Amino acid sequence: MLTRLNQVMHGWANYFRHAVAKNVFAMLDNFAWWRVIRMLQVRHRWRWKDVRRQFTTPSGRWLPITADEIEKRPIAAIPVTRYRYRGAKIPGPWLPLGTSPTAGTAESPLR
Repeated sequence: MLTRLNQVMHGWANYFRHAVAKNVFAMLDNFAWWRVIRMLQVRHRWRWKDVRRQFTTPSGRWLPITADEIEKRPIAAIPVTRYRYRGAKIPGPWLPLGTSPTAGTAESPLR
């Protein structure tokens, strides 16, 4: 289940990483973490005390959710990159003023 969850979430995040989505990625990570923890609580009949015992170090630091060496990877770690501003470099569909469509073409030698 963690493999498929990682695939779906990372695919979605890679698609939307060009948008302003850093906060959304963090919220989705939090939502997915809580849903997986809740599923584990129901499946194993754990209380919150059991969840903390399973997913924290002795110093109290939280560990990532893992199962059979598969780890739930956070999508908030994906870098959000904006599209570069290209300005006037984007070609328009119209020709510049004063040019004709055949101005830069050469005659075919077969004519």
